[in-house]
Amino acid sequence: MLKVSGLEFSYEGTKTKVIKGIDFHIKKGEIFGFLGPSGAGKTTTQRIIIGLLQGYGGSVEVMGKERRDWGQSFFEGIGVAFDFPNLYLKLTAKENLELISSYYKNKNENIDLLIERVGLLPDKDKKVEGFSKGMKMRLNFIRSILHNPDLLFFDEPTSGLDPLNAKTIKDMIIDLKAQGKTIFLTTHNMTVAEQLCDKVAFIVDGNIPVIDSPKDLKVKHGSHTMKIEYYDGKKTKTEEFHMTEIKNNQRVFDILKTKDIKTIHSQEATLEDIFIKLTGRELV
Repeated sequence: MLKVSGLEFSYEGTKTKVIKGIDFHIKKGEIFGFLGPSGAGKTTTQRIIIGLLQGYGGSVEVMGKERRDWGQSFFEGIGVAFDFPNLYLKLTAKENLELISSYYKNKNENIDLLIERVGLLPDKDKKVEGFSKGMKMRLNFIRSILHNPDLLFFDEPTSGLDPLNAKTIKDMIIDLKAQGKTIFLTTHNMTVAEQLCDKVAFIVDGNIPVIDSPKDLKVKHGSHTMKIEYYDGKKTKTEEFHMTEIKNNQRVFDILKTKDIKTIHSQEATLEDIFIKLTGRELV
């Protein structure tokens, strides 16, 4: 669905490259996470692919066609939800969606159903200018999927949402993947990336040092140990064992047989730990 090769970009008036020859591809039906701190080049890359920024170097092939060669029909096949909601503040929630739906050939007849899905049905006839950021984010998410596009771009889709509404959006993203949609997700929230993404790319200073699945990254860069926490009388004790020793380690079996176990954890690295390890940067 998306193949980026040797992508370079500099903003007008400067020779400094903010995107420095990056390569990646996204398969159909895949959720691809683009992860990095603020200013790393995430949003710039996304805007190039969408077509909001011109004059890039390299190749950006989207849905089988170079981005430069697409006309207005390109926008029928993509959906976009930026971190800053783009809505008509003087219109109600439903009026916003009805107007936006009218821009596309593929009209949506189930607007109320989508509004209900994100918990905004009681507010559908209220003007958006009175909405909180979280309400605008949820409405903006619906806006991006109204016309049933095949390729979706989400920029920090859970920003400003409480845990319940964030879960609703994440569940909807998983449902979209199940429908065969391809999703390009930019974020600095590693928890969201771990929960949703099939593959992730780390981007720092316009470069991509690594692309892999979250699971494989955690296996490669974890400590490969298991920590057992157990009760010893009134005290809690912890012992740690290397994964390669577990099946032949009598101490492990003794603990499991004779102690009341509190927790057992494999010591996987988090994506944030791995990001810092590989890039030397924190996600701020």
